[in-house]
This record gives sequence, structure tokens and C-alpha cells, in this order.
Amino acid sequence: MNIAILLSGGTGSRLGSQKPKQYLDVEGKPIIMYCMETLEKSELIDKIQIVAHDEWADLIKYWAAQYGVEDKICGFSKPGENRQLSIYNGLKDIRYFASDDDNVFIHDAARPNLRLSTIQDSFEAISGYDGVIPVLPMKDTVYLSKDGLEIDSLLNRQEIFAGQAPETFVYGKYLEANERLVNSGEIMKINGSTEPAVMAGMKMHMIVGDEGNFKITTSDDLERFTEQIKAMK
Repeated sequence: MNIAILLSGGTGSRLGSQKPKQYLDVEGKPIIMYCMETLEKSELIDKIQIVAHDEWADLIKYWAAQYGVEDKICGFSKPGENRQLSIYNGLKDIRYFASDDDNVFIHDAARPNLRLSTIQDSFEAISGYDGVIPVLPMKDTVYLSKDGLEIDSLLNRQEIFAGQAPETFVYGKYLEANERLVNSGEIMKINGSTEPAVMAGMKMHMIVGDEGNFKITTSDDLERFTEQIKAMK
């Protein structure tokens, strides 16, 4: 079974909006519904666990019914103090029906441009691995600076990649990797979903990412997405 954990607990503080960015309306539709529609369409996604604050759960259910994407929703989890703890809450809450050899597919509600092809590529690529992460190559010269003021060394950009969402993991191994970090208190230091997997020695497969699958973080990102949707109409 393939279970999507959709992260929708962000506050949108960097966007400067009073409403969290994933709930903003773009061309008549809440941003979260764009990726929800893709998850619903994919035959590879069996269930969707949504991480969101309680105050938004009923509205998300209403929108999901309105747009016909409610069938796969299996429950809601509370957001944590940081993104990784939100993921961990979702992982714990699906424990009652998920098996260790199931797959979890972790995505951000604020990344509305999720493609069906990305979902397919992720699940095809996990065979023989413990997880899959889409990555983008570095196009510019990359430098290392320890103080942010002076260059310490030049890095080989052919060996450096930017990680994206969605990230896919074998459920049992990824849950165990996160539990170790919770027990040690290190989970508060985690910035990316794949970090716990790498730290636990899980075998991760990199696949080609999608530059169009950007996260709406700033007002420029929101404007870019809005223009894309307008152009499609």
C-alpha cells in the first residue's frame, strides 16, 4: 500500500499573509486542492493522511467533497514544532493500518504543481531501495563558506544536488529512523525529510526532479503560480 502524507500545517509567515498559504484561493480554488486532485487521480496512491491544524480540518473536508477528492482521505494529524515532527505525527497516526513494507509518500500542500508522472517515477524507482528523492542539479558554480562572508573552497557542482518533495520511503524503516531522532532530541535539527533516512543508513535513490514543482513560500512564488494557472485557462 502507498500512503501519502500531505503536510498542510504551515502558517505562511514568510508570505506575509494572515491565512496560511496552502489555503489561499488561486483562480477560484484553494492551493491545497491542486495537489489533492493529483493525489486523488493517481492510481498509485491508496490513502491520504493530512497534517493540519484542527481549525482547518472541517474546511479541508468541505473543499475535498466540493472538488471530489475526499475518497482517499483516511485521517488528520496535528502539526509538530517543526516540519519533521509534523511528518513524525503523520507516521505515528497511520501506524494502526500501515505495514512496515508499505510506502509513505511525503508532499507539501504548498507545492501545488505535483505531476502524476512524478508520483509514478517515485514508486517505480523505490524498487530495491529504502526511499526515493527527486533532485535538481546545480546550474551555477557552488562555493563553500563557513561564515557566509568569505569563500573557503570551491565545490564540484556535478556532485551536488538540490532535494525536492515529494519524498518516498519504506514506511517501517523511515518510522524507525524518525523515532531514533525523537528519542535523542535531534529531530528539531532536521531540515529535510530525507535527512533522517540518510542518518539511519537507508539506501536512497535519486531521480530527476521537476523545476515546476516549486514550493509557494514568498509572494513572488504565489504570483508565479497564479500566472501559470491563468495561462492554462
